[in-house]
Amino acid sequence: MPTGDDAVVEAPGALAGDPDGLQRLWTPHRAVYLGGENKPTGDGADTCPFCRAAASDDDADVLVVARGRAVFALLNLYPYNSGHLMVLPYRHVADYTELTADEGVELGTMTADAMRTLRAVYRAQGFNLGVNQGSAAGAGIAAHLHQHVVPRWTGDANFLPVVGRTKTLPELLADTRKRLADAWPTEGRA
Repeated sequence: MPTGDDAVVEAPGALAGDPDGLQRLWTPHRAVYLGGENKPTGDGADTCPFCRAAASDDDADVLVVARGRAVFALLNLYPYNSGHLMVLPYRHVADYTELTADEGVELGTMTADAMRTLRAVYRAQGFNLGVNQGSAAGAGIAAHLHQHVVPRWTGDANFLPVVGRTKTLPELLADTRKRLADAWPTEGRA
């Protein structure tokens, strides 16, 4: 098999021997996501990975960055960008309209804290904030409401995600979690 500049990589689905001239960046670690690993088998709190994270005593192990009275923030296991957080209630609820007034207020406050922290630690220039409400709207875990906080930078949507369907992240999730947890504002919070 040729290597280096002489290597020819075949496109998926191409007939054997029909090279397309493209190089491939393989990300086999993403196969667990595609295969549904860690996704709940039902809608109950007993199978919910978010509820397991909320109940854990080891924040570093489950990537929890900050905890409040009614909501908490944790890193996304399959981030769009470095620092991609989710803010969610401890309570296992599926719909935004099921949040109590206190949960709704704290969700907003913790989202603002997440943005401030991501600006301070990673110099984020913008954010995508969003709730995919229900599986029809794209929620991977629809049974437990979660709001995404995705930091953005000018030019961060380069050719890799568009052409290579690959995202590069400059550090391990454990390192990202530690940096954000260490910088998270704690004054006046539970």
